[in-house]
Amino acid sequence: MQVLQSSVNFLLSLGAAIFVPIIIIIAGLIVRMKIKDAISAGITLGVAFSGMTMLISYMTEAITPAAQAMSDTIGVDLPITDGGWTTMSTISWSWPYAFLMFPLVIGINIALILFKQTETFNADLWNVWGKIFTAVAVYYITGMVWLAFVIAAIQVVFELKTADFHQHRVETMSGIPGVTITHRMVFLAAPMYPIDWLLRKIPGLDRSFNAADLRDKLGIFAENHVLGFILGILFGILARFDVAAILTLGIQAATALTLFPVISKYFMQALEPISNAISEYMQKRFNDRQLFVGLDWPFLGGANEIWIAVIWTIPVTLAYAFFLPGNGILPFAGIINICIAVAAYFASKGNIIRMLIQCTIFAPVFLWAGTAFAPFMTELANSTKAVELSAGQMISNSSIDAPIFTYALSHLMQFLDGNFIPLLIFVVWLICFVLYSRSLIKERNEARAAAAEAGAAA
Repeated sequence: MQVLQSSVNFLLSLGAAIFVPIIIIIAGLIVRMKIKDAISAGITLGVAFSGMTMLISYMTEAITPAAQAMSDTIGVDLPITDGGWTTMSTISWSWPYAFLMFPLVIGINIALILFKQTETFNADLWNVWGKIFTAVAVYYITGMVWLAFVIAAIQVVFELKTADFHQHRVETMSGIPGVTITHRMVFLAAPMYPIDWLLRKIPGLDRSFNAADLRDKLGIFAENHVLGFILGILFGILARFDVAAILTLGIQAATALTLFPVISKYFMQALEPISNAISEYMQKRFNDRQLFVGLDWPFLGGANEIWIAVIWTIPVTLAYAFFLPGNGILPFAGIINICIAVAAYFASKGNIIRMLIQCTIFAPVFLWAGTAFAPFMTELANSTKAVELSAGQMISNSSIDAPIFTYALSHLMQFLDGNFIPLLIFVVWLICFVLYSRSLIKERNEARAAAAEAGAAA
């Protein structure tokens, strides 16, 4: 057992840019890719992950001082420190039972594939910490380790089924064949779905309005570098920077928005041969059955709509943080909220206006979830010394993935103590999930039928 834990800890210490390519290379060799092709694809994927991580860090370092300046101007004192997802990951892995989550996640994936209950091979094992995060909350609420793993297993199943349902839309919107997203962040798209349905009933919001449409309307002002510069300038003005700092932030934002699509092309270059190899392998051995590769969100980084929504959400979240009843967290390390933007991207099919409305509506949920999880994460951090905290300091994350689902599922058993709110929230989420999934399945089936009809006509 100690050997297994040490091995897991060593692999995790390598980082996602190494860990995920290793999984991809192994998968490539299993499906009979040439060794040189598998290694090349794996290294290219590592380059893509590293490049995306560098750009996000660059953007975070540029934006955070502006967010800090806005906070200092308002002068509101919020007691919970925002450690971001990296700190939450570190604390989650310090849970004594964390290493057991790997065999659980892999075992469930293999079982569902064998029993034809999923079409997704989850290569995103780096984010197994998200299941540990949920399990930690369950454990600290109930004191039962076995129940923590049962709840985590339910989350794994939902992740795989969501990946199945999303696959057609992911492939269509990313342009990368044979892939899907297994990250729990897309769970938020479910409650966004009925709101998006209502927004589409409003004249003018029912039409396509993605980044390409924006460029058609605004011309050069919607080009990546110009749009990034404008957004950076506006944010610098809100932060009350001097002229030099405002211009610098403008160039930094322009740089980020210009390079994100460049980096995303490497994901396509790495993933297409792997996807093709897996498809060929499955078709030969499992009666034309297709298997899709489940990944973390960065392969979507070329979607300008996501970054527009991310930048929009920063001042919106800060404004909520200062005045939102029940909030105790000051957003900093989690201020670049990819989770809300990616969920809105899929729920709204890339319509920028509807995405910005969705981000504005759902931003408070992240602050409430961050506040709710602070006691558990602080207690675990103090008991394991995973993160050094000063006396009385609390820590959490202002951009917890899938905050509605994660809160409701981890707190579900509180109904035994008379608190039915998490159960009610989970039921509402589940209803939205069913409705959203049906729309995704219908969209996929219609696309397949149209493709078959076109093929027959040809």
